Amino acid sequence: MTLALNVEDLALNVEELSDYLSEVFPEVWEDFAIDALTRDTVNVRLLTDDRHLRPGGTVSGPSMFALADVAVYAMVLARVGRKALAVTTNCSIDFMRKPEANRDLIAQCRLLKLGRALAVGDVLLFSEGSDKPVAHATLTYSIPPRG
Repeated sequence: MTLALNVEDLALNVEELSDYLSEVFPEVWEDFAIDALTRDTVNVRLLTDDRHLRPGGTVSGPSMFALADVAVYAMVLARVGRKALAVTTNCSIDFMRKPEANRDLIAQCRLLKLGRALAVGDVLLFSEGSDKPVAHATLTYSIPPRG
């Protein structure tokens, strides 16, 4: 189910955002889905399968990083519009517990700052159905000039 609340300041709604991400990242977007979008938050799902797992039967760190990165990118684009050249300039991620291999991962992203040149997002990652985070990430994005 897709929710969209408090969307008055959004440049892109859920459908427009999903379509754009599919257009600019067709090779990986099918791994993700947007579950909810508000003015300052987005929930993005990693549709996990065997290619996301590492030995030991857990979701790999690179897959978790990708989810956190996509969540912040989606949040930034939802606010500033079609800016494919927005790029990650910094990321810090803490892996806190082993995610469930047979469950999707959910990123809950909050936009902490949206300036003219930089955006900062905070992300908690959860195994679907659990209230205990498996990872926490903070990312900074550089935004190309608006116009």
